[in-house]
Amino acid sequence: MEFWLSFLPLVIYVLLVLLLIVGIILGIKTIITMNKVDELVDNVNTKVESLNSVFSIIDFTTDKIALFTDKIVNVTSSLFSKFSFRKKIKKGDENEEE
Repeated sequence: MEFWLSFLPLVIYVLLVLLLIVGIILGIKTIITMNKVDELVDNVNTKVESLNSVFSIIDFTTDKIALFTDKIVNVTSSLFSKFSFRKKIKKGDENEEE
């Protein structure tokens, strides 16, 4: 029994020291990895910012195209509605005369 009382704390201390060393190594590797990821994110961010002008031009052109097509649809629908209402009014006038 005396052997276990002296041996088990020694095993626990050795395992705690190993766990502490593994934790320190993992912490250092995590810091190194986070620094690499930070550099990668900065690189991607600069590349995306260089494309912002292209995206703004594309956005501007799509807005103008959408405005143009909306005007075409509005003109077409108004012309169609004018022609259809004229036919209905003419048919209504003919019915009243009879």
